Amino acid sequence: MNFKKILLYGSLVVLAVVAYFGFKIYQIVFTPNTKFEEPKVAVFIPTNATFVQVQELLTPLLKDMDHFVSLAERRSYTTNIKSGKFELTEGMSNNKIINALRLNLPVKVTFNNQERLEDFAGRLGSQLEIDSLQVLELFKDPSFLKENGFTEETVFTIFIPNTYEFYWNASGEKIRNQFTKEYYRFWNDERKAKAERLNLTPTEVMVLASIVQKETAKVDERPRVAQVYLNRLRMGMLLQADPTVIYAYKKVSNDFTQVIKRVINKHLVTDSPYNTYKYGGLPPGPIFMPDSNAVEAVLNPESHDFLYFCASVTNFGYHEFATTLEQHNVNARKYINWISQQPVAQ
Repeated sequence: MNFKKILLYGSLVVLAVVAYFGFKIYQIVFTPNTKFEEPKVAVFIPTNATFVQVQELLTPLLKDMDHFVSLAERRSYTTNIKSGKFELTEGMSNNKIINALRLNLPVKVTFNNQERLEDFAGRLGSQLEIDSLQVLELFKDPSFLKENGFTEETVFTIFIPNTYEFYWNASGEKIRNQFTKEYYRFWNDERKAKAERLNLTPTEVMVLASIVQKETAKVDERPRVAQVYLNRLRMGMLLQADPTVIYAYKKVSNDFTQVIKRVINKHLVTDSPYNTYKYGGLPPGPIFMPDSNAVEAVLNPESHDFLYFCASVTNFGYHEFATTLEQHNVNARKYINWISQQPVAQ
């Protein structure tokens, strides 16, 4: 065999080896390596997670873990793991998977209709990495309360229901700072001026809004209901708001799971500052997390002299309003008569 043939065969061997390793590298780097059928899946990597933990999270999602590990080592991912929410798409290669695991995505956080700070903390804890107990500690911190003029009863008014964006692994301080910032952004000069004209503080507006929203689910009726309570406050009347009685009874009995559809005497005699049948003025804190439209209803109430209202039997979901107790009693009798004619639930 002459030298040229040896050189030719040697070159072919080298090319074969290069082709083989090139193919293996291509397989590792660029071949699709997902085995889930959904278009996208979210991966949540905890703070201070190890590469072993990442592998455990990815095992149900990847076809070939060995190939992923091989590239992760080459790209220094194994020693530079990021925590947070990451998104993988169907058919991703290992190269794209590692790129995706370096891009922490924000989480859209929603909450509304929460009755207490504890409920809100649980809701937040179910959507982010932060623990619900840590949320409670952060917002009940005495220094934070003093700095912002809140009490443990009124700090719940800092939350304006909306859709917020946080990183899943955001620190408690960052979360608290963003809610605080949004609160002060909401309470701009215009809204504060409207509250002042009503002789209310922003906190008192929020407390009253929580009552108004509980009284009526009809957004267009809330300005009218708000003015009823403003009229009572101005005259020094008891608010006598049924939702506050229900809240007071739940709070005193320490059972917020119970459903109370109708206020009866045992509820009315509850001794609590939240019971506006017994105590004058506004309760010490909100009884509910009011929507922004309920807050706007208090800030922009309908102008009228009504002092009373009860459920309407002709316009269901709405109320009948009255300026005198005599008129109110007529409306109330209509409602009582209608109720008595309804079949008793079995």
